[in-house]
Amino acid sequence: MTLDILMPFYGRFDHFRIAVESVRAQNSADWRLTIVDDVYPDLAPGRWAAALDDLRISYVRNTENLRPSRNYNKSVSLASSDFVVLMGCDDVMLPGYVSRVTELIAQFPDASVVQPGVRVIDENGHASNPLADRVKRWYRLPGSGPRSASGETLAISLLRGNWTYFPSLAWRRELLQAGFRTDLDVVQDLAMLFDIASAGGTLVLDDEVVFEYRRHGTSVSAVTGFDGSKFIQENTLFAEAASISTGLGWKRAARVARRHLASRLNAASELPGAIRSRNTVGRSTLTRHILGLPYKTFRPAP
Repeated sequence: MTLDILMPFYGRFDHFRIAVESVRAQNSADWRLTIVDDVYPDLAPGRWAAALDDLRISYVRNTENLRPSRNYNKSVSLASSDFVVLMGCDDVMLPGYVSRVTELIAQFPDASVVQPGVRVIDENGHASNPLADRVKRWYRLPGSGPRSASGETLAISLLRGNWTYFPSLAWRRELLQAGFRTDLDVVQDLAMLFDIASAGGTLVLDDEVVFEYRRHGTSVSAVTGFDGSKFIQENTLFAEAASISTGLGWKRAARVARRHLASRLNAASELPGAIRSRNTVGRSTLTRHILGLPYKTFRPAP
């Protein structure tokens, strides 16, 4: 099975080069890499990528800046394999990524999404263990070795705290055809994962580390923290998830979505930054989220 690796690009050239070379260093040749440049101002990374002498690599430059979710959807539209990866342009695939994910798909033929083992690195490539990732380990599926979850069990686990690493996930392509939500360009991965869980899909989790996720202060989620915009999106998502879970008879999942405790604690950790920066809108939004005050509008369950 050939794995389609899609790399939406907008970022540092040095990180981008490392990411691409890590794909080329795979110990399995069963992959295709498609780079989708979202009109990054510096043309040098694109020229370097377009000049690579590797028939497995394609480079596309958008005619307009699509931003994250729309560029993810554009990238998926270029794929043809059964499974796709939306790899970050600053992350690193360890040499065994493709072969291990392929093994897991064979072991779990009904898998909707595969989460392989991940190690977190900082912007300089050094191992890192910040609070956010310690919390992720706390919330992820219990057990060891390859394991799977689906339905309400999976929904509860993800709604308590999204412990997955979006750029490392291998998705069944047909499940992404509806597209990532463009109104949730920070939490679009959790929205898609919840949709898959609520439709009966299965997520497979493995412990063998084959991917390095780069966490740094300029990521979208990092820069949308203290201004509160990330939490407005999360509030919308949790309200929808509670409504949908109630419609499915998932009482525990609905309760977890309504409480969204980990998200509220995360907002509390961002509040000092909003206060220091004198961001009154961010301070108000974060306070509202911390207190669990509901938003008035969300998409109701069909």
